[in-house]
Amino acid sequence: MSPTPEHTPARLHAIPSRLLAGAAAVADRLVGERLAAEGAHKWHFAVLVALAEGGAASQADLSRRTGIYRSDMVAVLNALADAACVSREPDPADRRRNVISLTPVGRRRLERLDRLIAEAQRELLAPLAPADQDELVRLLTRLTEGHRPPHDAR
Repeated sequence: MSPTPEHTPARLHAIPSRLLAGAAAVADRLVGERLAAEGAHKWHFAVLVALAEGGAASQADLSRRTGIYRSDMVAVLNALADAACVSREPDPADRRRNVISLTPVGRRRLERLDRLIAEAQRELLAPLAPADQDELVRLLTRLTEGHRPPHDAR
């Protein structure tokens, strides 16, 4: 049984990590529900974005770009290939691996998923004024970048 706000001890309301975890759970639920309604999940979105922004890539490169484990990447790419969102072609430089590319169907799918993600963000941030929304994003970015390991600098 989840604690309700009126039953949660006051000290717990002031712990940043607890507040972040709660907000993250709400965000994950909102995004997950919208993507699921379209037969997609956040990994599909991440791969499509990575291909749209970074161009064709190997599975290993996509894994590095998205943070999706290589073992999970295969299933994600299989689902996207089955939906004609990506294509796999042998890498001319190394025939043992494939190069994954975004297809026109994948671009249209990404446009739809972008709209759904934007809707989820609007719902998540609705309790905040626009200036506070911008400030939250700025602070979360700073917090995340401040804890990124040096070898993962982007």
